[in-house]
Amino acid sequence: MNSIKSFIKELHHFLILWLTQSFSSLGSAMTNFALVIWSYQEYGSALQTAMLAICSYAPYVLMSVFAGALSDRWNKKISMLVCDSFAAGCTVIVLVLLQMGKLELWHLYILNAVNGLMNTVQQPAADVTISLLTPQKHYQRVSGMRSFSNSLVTVITPVLATAFLSLFSIQWVIAFDLLSFSVAFLSLMFFVRIPEIKRKDEVKETILKSAKAGLHYLKQNRGILDLILFLAAINLIASAYNAALPAMILSRQDGNEMALGLVNMAGGIATLVGSLMVSLLPSPPSRVRVICNALLFSMSTENFFLAFGQSTPIWCIGAILGWIAIPVMGANMDVLFRNTIPIEMQGRVYSARNTLQFFTIPIGYFLGGILIDKVFEPFMKVQSPDSLLAILFGNGKGSGAALLFLILAIAGIVVCLIFRKDAHIWQLEK
Repeated sequence: MNSIKSFIKELHHFLILWLTQSFSSLGSAMTNFALVIWSYQEYGSALQTAMLAICSYAPYVLMSVFAGALSDRWNKKISMLVCDSFAAGCTVIVLVLLQMGKLELWHLYILNAVNGLMNTVQQPAADVTISLLTPQKHYQRVSGMRSFSNSLVTVITPVLATAFLSLFSIQWVIAFDLLSFSVAFLSLMFFVRIPEIKRKDEVKETILKSAKAGLHYLKQNRGILDLILFLAAINLIASAYNAALPAMILSRQDGNEMALGLVNMAGGIATLVGSLMVSLLPSPPSRVRVICNALLFSMSTENFFLAFGQSTPIWCIGAILGWIAIPVMGANMDVLFRNTIPIEMQGRVYSARNTLQFFTIPIGYFLGGILIDKVFEPFMKVQSPDSLLAILFGNGKGSGAALLFLILAIAGIVVCLIFRKDAHIWQLEK
């Protein structure tokens, strides 16, 4: 009990921020889920619906490298409050347009782009805030707790959003989102005290120079840079996976919307378990080894199960194996970053990281969709039923996506083995 009391006392402000921001994230995720369903029901286009995510990522990727300069200069609490307020304002606009019956898809594109732009400043400010509120000895546990809450949101979002849509309407989903925002906003404003950073260099920098400072730090610290590029390559594969998963499961004979939901839920539950594991496990002797092994295990399991499996239980097993080690990887990488990067530089470096690590995600989505529609599905369609490829992957719609999963599995293993030999990454152990 004394240990628990001490833990709560040391992390008092972090716990308030974590719980309320997680609640707000649930509301935002429910709104996003409901709007994806609304857009597909209204327009019936998978590409137009996917553009919602692209519009959110584009400004985030393009502007993150500059946003860190602002994040390092500005008051962290004010930055987070202002960015969250802009996001809530966008949600209010959506609600008003829905009530008036005038909501169009292009409205959502613009509003998602604004949200993505605000997130470029809010995210590095939040990342640095965690460092300011958390004693170094609790970094791994805190990272596991954040991963746990993110996983929990992933698991329960479709359940709650679907229930709201079935029992009430999309307007009620948005109202819940605004309620969760209010709780998080008021808690951050009145109950969370974030200490300010006293920078070693008091010379005022331009935004461009500050952005260059973040990139220069990565150039001078190749271990951090190569680790970020490692994740960028993994994100390219993972986003192609995200594009292929619905195309395969919804097209298979034993696949449908329920099967897709079960596979996603299995992955969410696996991340919950992984988050609990990393919160309870002691610090490993080699964090780099844990990162490399976790990603190699993930890349060499799930995609093979999806490629060769043709039933929901097999796909769910693959999802569990593919996702259970990801929180362990994320927590150890988070600790490496926080321990290595000086706190006065973290905003700028995290922003540069966001640009370099996540720019491959929209590329992966586009590549996954194009490869399925234009290459692999047409290729599998002309295969004879008794050919080896048809025996391995089936000969109906969805078999091309299954073949793509095999290629993604091989690509993932190759990427992990290449970066595993990177001497710069192993230097981070020192």
